[in-house]
Amino acid sequence: MDDLARDLAGAERAHRRAVEVLADRADDLDPAAPSRLPRWTVGHVLTHLARNADSMVRVLRADGGADGIVERYVGGAGGRERDIEAGHDRPASALVTDVVESAARLEAAWSPPVDWNRRSRETSDTVLSARDLPAMRWREVEVHLVDLGVGVEPADWPADFVRLQLREMEMRWNARRPMGLTGLPPAALAADPAARLAWLFGRVDLPGLAPAGIF
Repeated sequence: MDDLARDLAGAERAHRRAVEVLADRADDLDPAAPSRLPRWTVGHVLTHLARNADSMVRVLRADGGADGIVERYVGGAGGRERDIEAGHDRPASALVTDVVESAARLEAAWSPPVDWNRRSRETSDTVLSARDLPAMRWREVEVHLVDLGVGVEPADWPADFVRLQLREMEMRWNARRPMGLTGLPPAALAADPAARLAWLFGRVDLPGLAPAGIF
Protein backbone atom coordinates (compact mmCIF):
# COMPACT_ATOMS: atom_id res chain seq x y z
CA MET A 1 0.00 0.00 0.00
CA ASP A 2 1.47 3.37 -0.95
CA ASP A 3 1.33 6.41 1.33
CA LEU A 4 -1.71 7.95 -0.35
CA ALA A 5 -3.73 4.73 -0.16
CA ARG A 6 -2.73 4.35 3.48
CA ASP A 7 -3.80 7.89 4.33
CA LEU A 8 -7.10 7.56 2.48
CA ALA A 9 -7.88 4.34 4.35
CA GLY A 10 -6.93 5.93 7.67
CA ALA A 11 -9.08 8.99 7.09
CA GLU A 12 -12.06 6.90 6.07
CA ARG A 13 -11.69 4.70 9.17
CA ALA A 14 -11.62 7.87 11.26
CA HIS A 15 -14.76 9.09 9.49
CA ARG A 16 -16.57 5.87 10.30
CA ARG A 17 -15.64 6.08 13.96
CA ALA A 18 -16.66 9.73 14.14
CA VAL A 19 -20.05 8.92 12.61
CA GLU A 20 -20.59 6.05 15.05
CA VAL A 21 -19.51 8.04 18.11
CA LEU A 22 -21.55 11.10 17.21
CA ALA A 23 -24.63 9.01 16.40
CA ASP A 24 -24.39 7.36 19.82
CA ARG A 25 -23.96 10.70 21.62
CA ALA A 26 -26.15 12.98 19.49
CA ASP A 27 -28.85 13.28 22.14
CA ASP A 28 -26.29 14.19 24.82
CA LEU A 29 -24.23 16.71 22.84
CA ASP A 30 -24.40 20.29 24.08
CA PRO A 31 -23.10 22.59 21.33
CA ALA A 32 -22.48 25.36 23.88
CA ALA A 33 -20.40 23.18 26.20
CA PRO A 34 -16.67 23.93 26.26
CA SER A 35 -14.50 21.60 24.24
CA ARG A 36 -10.96 20.71 25.24
CA LEU A 37 -9.71 23.47 22.97
CA PRO A 38 -9.41 26.89 24.59
CA ARG A 39 -12.14 29.32 23.47
CA TRP A 40 -13.91 26.70 21.34
CA THR A 41 -17.20 25.05 22.23
CA VAL A 42 -18.31 21.62 21.08
CA GLY A 43 -20.22 23.44 18.34
CA HIS A 44 -17.05 25.16 17.15
CA VAL A 45 -15.20 21.84 16.86
CA LEU A 46 -18.02 20.10 15.00
CA THR A 47 -18.43 23.02 12.60
CA HIS A 48 -14.68 23.07 12.00
CA LEU A 49 -14.67 19.36 11.16
CA ALA A 50 -17.42 19.89 8.59
CA ARG A 51 -15.90 22.98 6.97
CA ASN A 52 -12.47 21.30 6.95
CA ALA A 53 -13.94 18.49 4.87
CA ASP A 54 -15.61 20.94 2.49
CA SER A 55 -12.37 22.89 2.10
CA MET A 56 -10.70 19.74 0.78
CA VAL A 57 -13.62 19.07 -1.55
CA ARG A 58 -13.05 22.57 -2.90
CA VAL A 59 -9.42 21.81 -3.73
CA LEU A 60 -10.27 18.50 -5.40
CA ARG A 61 -13.14 19.85 -7.49
CA ALA A 62 -12.72 23.59 -8.02
CA ASP A 63 -11.07 25.16 -11.02
CA GLY A 64 -7.65 26.48 -10.09
CA GLY A 65 -6.45 29.95 -10.88
CA ALA A 66 -3.94 30.81 -13.52
CA ASP A 67 -1.26 29.07 -11.48
CA GLY A 68 -3.41 25.98 -10.89
CA ILE A 69 -3.57 26.62 -7.14
CA VAL A 70 -6.89 26.52 -5.27
CA GLU A 71 -7.40 28.56 -2.11
CA ARG A 72 -8.60 25.93 0.34
CA TYR A 73 -10.67 28.32 2.47
CA VAL A 74 -12.33 31.20 0.65
CA GLY A 75 -10.95 34.31 2.29
CA GLY A 76 -8.03 32.46 3.86
CA ALA A 77 -7.71 32.27 7.64
CA GLY A 78 -10.32 34.98 8.15
CA GLY A 79 -12.83 33.17 5.98
CA ARG A 80 -12.20 29.93 7.84
CA GLU A 81 -12.86 31.58 11.19
CA ARG A 82 -16.00 33.33 9.94
CA ASP A 83 -17.46 30.06 8.70
CA ILE A 84 -16.82 28.39 12.06
CA GLU A 85 -18.37 31.27 14.00
CA ALA A 86 -21.38 31.32 11.69
CA GLY A 87 -22.17 27.64 12.29
CA HIS A 88 -21.13 26.83 15.84
CA ASP A 89 -24.42 27.60 17.60
CA ARG A 90 -26.72 25.34 15.57
CA PRO A 91 -28.69 22.51 17.22
CA ALA A 92 -26.71 19.34 17.93
CA SER A 93 -28.64 17.36 15.33
CA ALA A 94 -27.75 19.88 12.60
CA LEU A 95 -24.10 19.90 13.64
CA VAL A 96 -23.85 16.11 13.58
CA THR A 97 -25.62 15.91 10.22
CA ASP A 98 -23.19 18.50 8.84
CA VAL A 99 -20.17 16.46 9.97
CA VAL A 100 -21.60 13.23 8.53
CA GLU A 101 -22.65 14.72 5.18
CA SER A 102 -19.46 16.71 4.67
CA ALA A 103 -17.36 13.59 5.32
CA ALA A 104 -19.41 11.76 2.68
CA ARG A 105 -18.85 14.61 0.21
CA LEU A 106 -15.11 14.43 0.80
CA GLU A 107 -14.96 10.67 0.31
CA ALA A 108 -16.90 11.08 -2.94
CA ALA A 109 -14.49 13.82 -4.07
CA TRP A 110 -11.40 11.71 -3.53
CA SER A 111 -12.85 8.56 -5.08
CA PRO A 112 -11.27 7.72 -8.48
CA PRO A 113 -10.69 9.34 -10.83
CA VAL A 114 -8.89 12.12 -8.93
CA ASP A 115 -6.32 14.64 -10.12
CA TRP A 116 -3.85 14.44 -7.26
CA ASN A 117 -1.61 16.98 -8.99
CA ARG A 118 -3.87 19.79 -7.84
CA ARG A 119 -2.40 22.21 -5.33
CA SER A 120 -3.89 23.80 -2.23
CA ARG A 121 -3.11 27.21 -0.81
CA GLU A 122 -3.31 26.90 2.97
CA THR A 123 -4.28 29.58 5.48
CA SER A 124 -0.56 29.99 6.23
CA ASP A 125 -0.09 30.87 2.53
CA THR A 126 1.99 27.74 1.97
CA VAL A 127 1.12 25.61 -1.05
CA LEU A 128 0.67 21.86 -0.69
CA SER A 129 -0.03 19.01 -3.05
CA ALA A 130 -3.55 17.59 -2.96
CA ARG A 131 -1.85 14.30 -2.07
CA ASP A 132 -1.18 15.77 1.39
CA LEU A 133 -4.85 16.32 2.15
CA PRO A 134 -5.92 12.78 3.20
CA ALA A 135 -3.19 12.60 5.87
CA MET A 136 -4.19 16.03 7.13
CA ARG A 137 -7.85 15.00 7.26
CA TRP A 138 -6.98 11.82 9.14
CA ARG A 139 -5.20 13.88 11.79
CA GLU A 140 -8.00 16.44 12.04
CA VAL A 141 -10.65 13.81 12.71
CA GLU A 142 -8.63 11.72 15.18
CA VAL A 143 -7.47 14.71 17.23
CA HIS A 144 -10.74 16.62 17.25
CA LEU A 145 -12.71 13.56 18.34
CA VAL A 146 -10.61 13.75 21.50
CA ASP A 147 -11.26 17.50 21.76
CA LEU A 148 -15.02 16.91 21.75
CA GLY A 149 -14.92 15.02 25.04
CA VAL A 150 -17.25 12.30 23.76
CA GLY A 151 -15.37 9.35 25.20
CA VAL A 152 -12.52 9.09 22.68
CA GLU A 153 -9.07 9.49 24.26
CA PRO A 154 -5.51 9.46 22.89
CA ALA A 155 -5.18 5.85 24.05
CA ASP A 156 -7.90 5.01 21.50
CA TRP A 157 -5.93 6.33 18.53
CA PRO A 158 -5.00 3.61 16.02
CA ALA A 159 -1.42 2.34 16.31
CA ASP A 160 -0.59 3.24 12.70
CA PHE A 161 -1.84 6.79 13.24
CA VAL A 162 0.30 7.18 16.37
CA ARG A 163 3.39 5.78 14.68
CA LEU A 164 3.10 8.01 11.60
CA GLN A 165 2.20 11.16 13.48
CA LEU A 166 4.96 10.70 16.06
CA ARG A 167 7.48 10.60 13.26
CA GLU A 168 6.17 13.87 11.83
CA MET A 169 5.65 15.66 15.12
CA GLU A 170 9.09 14.73 16.43
CA MET A 171 10.59 16.22 13.26
CA ARG A 172 8.61 19.40 13.88
CA TRP A 173 9.81 19.46 17.48
CA ASN A 174 13.41 19.11 16.41
CA ALA A 175 13.02 21.82 13.79
CA ARG A 176 12.09 24.28 16.54
CA ARG A 177 15.12 23.51 18.71
CA PRO A 178 18.53 25.16 18.48
CA MET A 179 21.21 23.19 16.70
CA GLY A 180 22.61 20.48 18.92
CA LEU A 181 19.59 20.45 21.25
CA THR A 182 17.28 18.24 19.22
CA GLY A 183 15.52 15.17 20.56
CA LEU A 184 12.53 14.92 22.87
CA PRO A 185 13.03 15.35 26.63
CA PRO A 186 13.55 12.11 28.58
CA ALA A 187 10.19 12.55 30.33
CA ALA A 188 8.44 12.61 26.96
CA LEU A 189 10.33 9.57 25.72
CA ALA A 190 9.33 7.71 28.90
CA ALA A 191 5.63 8.24 28.17
CA ASP A 192 3.72 5.69 26.13
CA PRO A 193 3.54 6.61 22.41
CA ALA A 194 -0.07 7.83 22.42
CA ALA A 195 0.52 10.05 25.47
CA ARG A 196 3.73 11.38 23.92
CA LEU A 197 1.85 12.25 20.74
CA ALA A 198 -1.00 13.86 22.67
CA TRP A 199 1.58 16.00 24.50
CA LEU A 200 3.16 17.05 21.21
CA PHE A 201 -0.31 17.97 19.95
CA GLY A 202 -0.85 20.05 23.08
CA ARG A 203 -3.72 17.87 24.30
CA VAL A 204 -2.24 16.55 27.57
CA ASP A 205 0.35 17.63 30.11
CA LEU A 206 3.26 15.40 31.05
CA PRO A 207 4.76 15.76 34.55
CA GLY A 208 7.81 17.98 34.64
CA LEU A 209 7.44 19.23 31.06
CA ALA A 210 6.30 22.54 29.64
CA PRO A 211 3.40 22.26 27.19
CA ALA A 212 4.38 21.44 23.63
CA GLY A 213 1.26 22.40 21.67
CA ILE A 214 2.63 22.06 18.14
CA PHE A 215 -0.74 21.21 16.56
